[in-house]
Amino acid sequence: RGQLDGVLRMMDDDRYCMDISAQLRAAESLLSKANREILRAHIAHCIRESFDSRDETLIEKKIDELMQAMEKIG
Repeated sequence: RGQLDGVLRMMDDDRYCMDISAQLRAAESLLSKANREILRAHIAHCIRESFDSRDETLIEKKIDELMQAMEKIG
C-alpha cells in the first residue's frame, strides 16, 4: 500500500515520468510476488484438500480455478 501511495504522490507532485515508471515496475513486481504466494497457498491447501476428499467434481473445479488464474497471469 505504501509503495502505491508513493506513486500517487509522485504523480501529484509532477515527478519525472521515468522515476514514476520505475516505481510502478517495483510495485508490479511486489504484486506479482504476492500473487505467486497466494497461488502457492491455494495449491498447498485448497487443491490438496480437494484431492484428499477424492471428490472428482471438486478436484476438477479446483484445477479449473487454478488454470484460469494461471492463464490470467500470462
